[in-house]
Amino acid sequence: MRKFTESDFCTKQAAQQALLDVLDPLKPFYGESCARLYVGVTSAHYENDTIPMEAFARLLWGLVPFWAGGGRDERFEEIYRKGLAAGTDPEHPDYWHTCRDYDQKFCEMAAIAFGMLFCPDKVWDPLSDREKDNLTEWLWEINRHECCACNWQFFSIMTNVALCKAGRPYDKKRLEEGLECIDAYYDAGGWYNDGNGGDKDYYNPFVMVTYGMVYARFMEKEDPERCRRFRERALAFGKDYIYWFSEDGSSFAYGRSMTYRFAQIAYFSVCAMCGVEVFPLPVLKGLIVRHLVHWLNLPVWDNADILTIGYAYPNLQMSESYNAPGSPYWAMKAFMFLALPDGHPFWEAECAPLPELDAKKYLEHAGMVIQRGKGNVISLIPGRLQADGHSHTVEKYSKFAYSSKFGFSIMRSNVTLAECAPDSMLAFEAYGYFFVKDVIEPEFTVSEERLSFSWSPIRGIHVDTVIEPTETGHVRTHRITSDIACTAYDCGFALSTDDRKPFERYEKGEESSVENGDGYCVVRSLEGSGKGQVLIPDPNTNLMHPKTSIPMAVYQIRPGTQTIRTEIRYL
Repeated sequence: MRKFTESDFCTKQAAQQALLDVLDPLKPFYGESCARLYVGVTSAHYENDTIPMEAFARLLWGLVPFWAGGGRDERFEEIYRKGLAAGTDPEHPDYWHTCRDYDQKFCEMAAIAFGMLFCPDKVWDPLSDREKDNLTEWLWEINRHECCACNWQFFSIMTNVALCKAGRPYDKKRLEEGLECIDAYYDAGGWYNDGNGGDKDYYNPFVMVTYGMVYARFMEKEDPERCRRFRERALAFGKDYIYWFSEDGSSFAYGRSMTYRFAQIAYFSVCAMCGVEVFPLPVLKGLIVRHLVHWLNLPVWDNADILTIGYAYPNLQMSESYNAPGSPYWAMKAFMFLALPDGHPFWEAECAPLPELDAKKYLEHAGMVIQRGKGNVISLIPGRLQADGHSHTVEKYSKFAYSSKFGFSIMRSNVTLAECAPDSMLAFEAYGYFFVKDVIEPEFTVSEERLSFSWSPIRGIHVDTVIEPTETGHVRTHRITSDIACTAYDCGFALSTDDRKPFERYEKGEESSVENGDGYCVVRSLEGSGKGQVLIPDPNTNLMHPKTSIPMAVYQIRPGTQTIRTEIRYL
């Protein structure tokens, strides 16, 4: 993939070309009917037959705003006219088939519905009457089956809104039920839980807040009060969400679905598209442009310039069971701003820097404390109250800290410490295995000055943890009650130690550190007679860097109750 700069997004024509440069490499991989896009051979938990349909649909998140804003590409227009006709034709060999409860295709219906709403002249109008009937019938499948009780409710909402606006039958009852679910998931300050008891993570900007703005754009006449609430929530959310972004455009890796990468900026892109003035246009443009430049220049492409599963580099280790080869193209939601018309002031605006933000900020409704340093955003988080069935959720939600610069690491196994790779965690070695924090107990507190919570990594070990932010990092105090003698490893961030670049590992007494050209992390035992050590974890465990090292303080835990205290400093 070519090198991208800010100038590639400062004018509309340049931004349109940037999108095509990202999507053009996919053109040779459509099937003969164009209804399926074949970009890999790995599987997901859903049917293999759905995988190329998902890839086909996800490009629409970029192509639809491109077309809606006046972009032209005859080949893509032909592909999607033919593909939509073939994929929804029950008599065609490439028919996408009927659905089942919780079908992955429901997620992809939202992309088609988005196209029907924003540029019907490319997605709906070119179809014949029979083809429109087929597409209507196929989309209606979402009303015949159960949809997951989480952000998926918006897929049903968007599909029914699109059918309504196309003058087709739609399920009013299902639409209202979905909207009631979304309202039930809302908490406060613009933040939703992803389902009842679900996490507050990137699914807010991926779906919950963004789709609310899209709904408000098209349903103002039919549902003015709810549309008002969706816009108000979007405005409130942005005042918090901007704290997740660094000056270089990156945001911290946290939670599931990290392979969607630059969809992290989708919220701000939809704000621009829907006229939600959470920040002045120059600030929005600066956020969007820096984020895209940051991501598009990372080694996230294969040798055919296809977006890979992974985060800052290709990495199946960190993927979820629902990540198929085409899944990463949900990232195209970042390009929503392309729908803005030619004369919109967005295109004339300069890319402004971030507004002045607090160096430390308690985001009450997100339940986290944000620290902002030089080119790094850190989130201190107590953890989760309940487990779920997604892959590696312990590592994605239960660490003490998450970083835009250092990312986080994924456990390969708990048999060795190198495979465990417990960055930003307190790991216990007991019975020949390594155990870390998963869920926390219900009684916990979070404030700007401290986070306090209790947890148990394994039966017989109980930990009360207090994290206190400092100007240079944070201090962790752990009160450990153990039935057994064991070893505890209080770990800092994982830093790149690529042998092709200078770096330094340091161990002396109670302190250890890792430093490279981009930053450092120092871990020092303050109480409990800890010893400084540096762990070299297995390669490809970290989301940001294939080879890393983790500074840590190592403590010997005796039966009974004792307190250990560790300082973590970072840049």
